[in-house]
Amino acid sequence: MSDIKIFVADDVNEGGLQPLREAGFEVEKRTGLKGDELVEALRDADGLIVRSETKVTAQLLEACARLRVIGRAGVGVDNIDVGAATEAGVVVMNAPDGNTMTTAEHTLALLLALARRVPQGNASLKAGRWDRKKYVGTELRGKTLGIVGLGRIGRVVASRALGFEMKVVAFDPFVAPEQLRDTEIELAPLEEVFARADFVTVHTPLTPETRGIVGAREFALMKKGVYVINCARGGLIDECALRDAIKEGKVAGAALDVFEEEPPAADHALVALDEVVSTPHLGASTKEAQEGVAVTVAEQMRDFFLTGAVRGAVNVPAVGAQELKALEPYLLLAERLGRFQAQLVDEPVRGVEIELSGEAASFESSPVTRSFLAGLLRGMSARVNVVNAMLIAEERGIAVTVSKRHGAGSEAREPVRTRVRTTAGEHTVAGALFGQQADGRVTEIDGFRIEAVPSGNMLLTRSSDVPGVVGRIGTILGDHGVNISRFHLGRRERGGEAMSVIETDAPLDDATLEELRSFAPVISARRIVL
Repeated sequence: MSDIKIFVADDVNEGGLQPLREAGFEVEKRTGLKGDELVEALRDADGLIVRSETKVTAQLLEACARLRVIGRAGVGVDNIDVGAATEAGVVVMNAPDGNTMTTAEHTLALLLALARRVPQGNASLKAGRWDRKKYVGTELRGKTLGIVGLGRIGRVVASRALGFEMKVVAFDPFVAPEQLRDTEIELAPLEEVFARADFVTVHTPLTPETRGIVGAREFALMKKGVYVINCARGGLIDECALRDAIKEGKVAGAALDVFEEEPPAADHALVALDEVVSTPHLGASTKEAQEGVAVTVAEQMRDFFLTGAVRGAVNVPAVGAQELKALEPYLLLAERLGRFQAQLVDEPVRGVEIELSGEAASFESSPVTRSFLAGLLRGMSARVNVVNAMLIAEERGIAVTVSKRHGAGSEAREPVRTRVRTTAGEHTVAGALFGQQADGRVTEIDGFRIEAVPSGNMLLTRSSDVPGVVGRIGTILGDHGVNISRFHLGRRERGGEAMSVIETDAPLDDATLEELRSFAPVISARRIVL
C-alpha cells in the first residue's frame, strides 16, 4: 500500500499517526502551509489529516483531484467545506467521541475551582496576601448539580458529580426516564432544573434552538448564589445576561472555557470579574485526548483505504450518484420535516413512523429515513448526521418503522408522511414536492391541511375557529414589530379548531409568544425556526 499517501497539515499527535505507517502508507507531515504551497503539497495525496488550523475550501478541493478522504483529528468540521467535499466525492471523517472524558474532567475541575475559589486564593497568595477568611468556599456534598444536555459528556459529568455525593437533576428532551432507571440522575423540565440547582453546567451543541439557552429569563428562575459553568460552546450562555446576574448578586460565580468570540477581548467584561474563572478553551487539551483523536482518525482512514469501510463519516451518501440526484429533493424535504417535528415535541421521543408513497416509495428508504432522523435529532448532539442518525436513534431507545405504498392508487398527495410518538402523545407532519424545481412544502400538520414552505422563521398556532382571531394575531405581531411574509390557515370543520402557520421575517421573542398565548381563543402558540 506504499502508493497511498497521507498528508498531515496540522500539528497532529505523532504517535497517533502510527496506524497509517504500520499499514505501509506514506505519511508526510508539514504544518503551516497555505495557498499554493498547500495545494502543491496535496496534489499527490490520497488522504488529508487536519485539526482546526487548516481551512479546507472548495477551491482547495477542486485543485486536489486525487484526494479521497479528509480526517479531522477532533470533533468540529467547521474548517472543512463539507458540502464541497461531498460534491467532489471526498469522505469527511472526524473523531466525535475523542474529547468526551477530557472535556468532562475539565468541567469538574472548574466546578471544584468555583466551589473552593482556588484561582482567587492562588492569585491572592502570589500577590503576597494571606486571605484565609476572604475565600471561604462551598462544599459539593449535598448540593444539586443541574445539567443541561445529557449526552456522552453530560453523563460522565453526572457520574463524577455523584461521586462527590451531589444530587444530579438534568434536562434532555431526547432522553426517556427509563434510560436512567438504574442511575441516580433525575430528569426534570428545564425550568425546574434551573430553579433547583446550586450549580448549573451546560453540555449541548450550539444550534439556533440552543443559542442563549441560559439567558436573563433563566437566571431569574435560579437560586440566589448559584454557580454556572460552560465547557461546551460559546453562545449557549448569554454573556451580557450572565454579567448582569453576577453584578446583581444572583450568580455567585461562573466558570467559562468557551466564549461567543474567541479569543475574547483583553477587556472582556466577564473575564475581568473576580467572580469568573476562565480558561482558553482547554476542554479537549490533554495529551491523552490529542493522541486519542489522532489514533481514531488514523485507524478510520487506514480501514477506508484497506477495506473500503467507512466509519466516523459526516457526509457519506448511502446511494449512487444518479439515484442521489433523483432523491435529493426528498432528502431535503425529509430533513426539514424532521426539524419541524423536533420543534413540536417537548417530551422524549419514543417512536418514529415514516410512510413513503409514489416516487419516494420506489427508492431505497434508508436515505430518506436518515435525513428525517438527522433533522429530528440534530438539536440533541453535535455529532448527528445522515450517517449516524439511525445509530443515535437506537441509542436513545427510539423505535423507527418505515412503510411504503406501491402500485395503483399509491400516488398520495404526500410522498413523505411522518409520525413522531412521545411520552405525551404524537404529532404527524406530511410534505410534498411542487413544481419543476421540486420545492418541498409542508402539506399537513396533525390532520390540518396546510401548505407552507418549511424555511425560515414561523409561528404555529392552534385556536378556536371564531371571528377576529386572525386579525388579533396579526395585530399582536405588528405591535411587536414582527412582519408577516406569508399566512397559511387550515381547519377541520367550521366553528371547531383552526391551525395557522405564519411565516415571519424575524424570529419571535418570548414576550410576543406570551401575549399570543394570553389571547383567550389561542390554544397554543409555538415558535418554529428552520
